[in-house]
Amino acid sequence: MIRLPARDISSVVLVLVVIAILALPVPPGASGGATAADAVCGVLVLWCGIRLVRERRRPLSRTAALVLGLPVVGFALAAAGTTAPESGLLGLVRYLQIFVLVPAAVLLSVRGRPDFRLVAWAFVGLALWQGAVGVHQYVTGTGASYAGEDIRAVGTFGASDVMGMATTVALGLVCAVGLALGPHTAGQRAAATLCAVALSLPLAVSFSRGAWIATAAACGLQVVLAGLRRAVTVFSAVAALSVLVVGGLGIGSTVLNERMNSITKVTETPDQSVTDRYTMWTAAVDMWRDRPLTGVGLKGFPEYRDTHASLALSSGSDIAGAGTLYRKQPLLSPHNMYLLVLGEQGLIGLLTLVGSWLALLTCAARGLVRVRREPSGPHGLDCALVACGVLVWVLVDFTYADIGGPSTALTAVALGLVAWWALADTTSSGRASAEERAVAAVPERAGTP
Repeated sequence: MIRLPARDISSVVLVLVVIAILALPVPPGASGGATAADAVCGVLVLWCGIRLVRERRRPLSRTAALVLGLPVVGFALAAAGTTAPESGLLGLVRYLQIFVLVPAAVLLSVRGRPDFRLVAWAFVGLALWQGAVGVHQYVTGTGASYAGEDIRAVGTFGASDVMGMATTVALGLVCAVGLALGPHTAGQRAAATLCAVALSLPLAVSFSRGAWIATAAACGLQVVLAGLRRAVTVFSAVAALSVLVVGGLGIGSTVLNERMNSITKVTETPDQSVTDRYTMWTAAVDMWRDRPLTGVGLKGFPEYRDTHASLALSSGSDIAGAGTLYRKQPLLSPHNMYLLVLGEQGLIGLLTLVGSWLALLTCAARGLVRVRREPSGPHGLDCALVACGVLVWVLVDFTYADIGGPSTALTAVALGLVAWWALADTTSSGRASAEERAVAAVPERAGTP
């Protein structure tokens, strides 16, 4: 029996609290404004600042400061150019929180691969809870309204944030797949595999087309990066399971097929939500054409929407079910992060923000290559797969979604995990931990973690 050294998790506790607080129910009818998760994010950032002052050390490496700080240029210019200074200031704070301050705080809080895995498992745990609530809503008909029935799984986020549970479950599933494909321990692989399979159902009944596409892309990439031979096995198993569940048993086949087919139906009799989305995408592009460099300003999309959108845009989306009375929810964003940034921040904002993400992706991929060459074995491969998978999921999902709602705090923490793997000093916090060296020192016996 191996006695592993006790670990101090005090530095990462606040990160876990941010994730845990998203398990609490969102009050019915609540929309917009700061949430409890945002408040804990603020405490996390403040605590990291106090700790750095007390320890009197440089907080970030030059590379990390450049990559995480690059989007600030676009944010500041867009905030200065808005016609509503108050809204511009609120938008600046929000963007700094999500894409700069919270990721930097998570990077500073995670001190090694064990902490990274702990946070990744917290993502999985939150996803299992939200997924269980969502499946119960689907089975009992107590979810959000979809196609005239209250069957859409939304977890504790409510009908006003239908993307909340989908985001949470998808990120948890991506983390579970990464943990399952890494060679850390047999116990971790088995538990993570079971979790990934269990999370597939709530993701399906969330009816979120963007989350489906992003999850398929991220998990497919993770499987390929784990090894081509394993990829063939995994893809074959997934295909067989899909045929059994959807084709053979017919579970949700009609509803899921209709939802998937609606993605490409933009003529004849299209889904109104698809029509609204493409109409708002066109409006965002028109805003950019008016002000190509700096956009219309942060939080400016709602103000300029009606002057750029066609008559095909509806008055809003229908909200009902999951404890919420029927109402119309106004369409205040294009549901595409890239076009939202392009319209509100212009080319400067888009290039600085996307440039930061691409730099993170490049550094994360380099970390994956580096960990494969470790002399003691690739005991950080699971962390690499989680980081690469999470970032790819966010980048693909942003094609169909943007920031907003309580789950945005989870996206900020996810970007912080990626930032740690991509930017942490490999000679200190990125080095294999004592726990990993202890595990690597003992040959793994059949069936023993």
